[in-house]
Amino acid sequence: MEKDIRVIVSGGGTGGHIFPAVSIANAIKAKRPNAEILFVGALGRMEMQRVPAAGYKIIGLPVRGFKRPLWSPANVGVALDFLKSKRMIRKTIKEFAPDVVVGVGGYASAATLDAASSLGIPTLIQEQNSYAGVTNKHLAAKAKKICVAYDGMERFFPADKIINTGNPVRQNLIETTITREQAIESFGLDPQKKTILLVGGSLGARTVNESVLQHLDLVEKSGVQFIWQTGKYYSAAVADRLKDHKKLSMLKVCDFISDMGAAYKAADLVISRAGASSISEFCLIGKPVVLVPSPNVAEDHQTKNAMALVNKNAALYVRDADAPQTLLQLAVDTVKDDEQLAQLSENIKKIGKPNSADVIAEEVLKLAGK
Repeated sequence: MEKDIRVIVSGGGTGGHIFPAVSIANAIKAKRPNAEILFVGALGRMEMQRVPAAGYKIIGLPVRGFKRPLWSPANVGVALDFLKSKRMIRKTIKEFAPDVVVGVGGYASAATLDAASSLGIPTLIQEQNSYAGVTNKHLAAKAKKICVAYDGMERFFPADKIINTGNPVRQNLIETTITREQAIESFGLDPQKKTILLVGGSLGARTVNESVLQHLDLVEKSGVQFIWQTGKYYSAAVADRLKDHKKLSMLKVCDFISDMGAAYKAADLVISRAGASSISEFCLIGKPVVLVPSPNVAEDHQTKNAMALVNKNAALYVRDADAPQTLLQLAVDTVKDDEQLAQLSENIKKIGKPNSADVIAEEVLKLAGK
């Protein structure tokens, strides 16, 4: 009889880290129902709510990101919190006694994988982006396996540790049975019209929002309809700007969309940031997309993610600085071009890897077995 395995999964900060982490945990549980899985996150970050909602226990570390410039006095407190987190996680690891530790990126991941490696516990890194971050490059030296989503990652990691698994995505996006017509009607829109979905990631995106607010005349005259997720952070400011404008029946404004499966199904074209998880979702469902990479991320990795698709004619790209002027017109022109939509859909689907979570779970089980 197989022994019950114990796994720590660490990371978070954004939906882009949390969704893959939960998908990997679900895949492990599907293969080994008695597996014990403990999440480790950062106090005050999104994972502290999202992970328990997915049915898993999580502990939070008082870990934060360093401020720029690095010699900022504020970083003294950040460094002290990191050292405190390392002490806390060493104690947790000794008590929980995991067979393997998985890191998906985010503040908590560094402290957890560092501590696990120093205690002789095998670690696996899941790198979602096409450009590896400083933390994962540091952790790679001691990791046993590194699961990646893009070709050419030998630039950052030892080639013999790399396995190209793709990024796990939210299963409900793949498994949704709703039709396009039902999906569009669920947003109170017209199934006969082309539909553009605008999303700015789990927190919203100011630039994407400005691209709509500055061109409400184009929204009205385009002959196209829009589903617009503003993000909860920006929803009040957007509502304030819209109240002086007449109501537009072709514009459905939401602060947060809980059923992204329906939103993607309704959309003929998506406008999105270029986070790794979002890109993986578009690849799996073959959704044409205009990517607007966030400039506010480490190593400008979203632009690198976007260009990995653009170079294969699998997505369109607009610089964040240019988006308020050009994004909406480009999207309207593109969504009316059936030939271009079909080509983008075909090319992006070639990049998708549908069984990522299962493949990573198998690697975790192999490491646990050793």
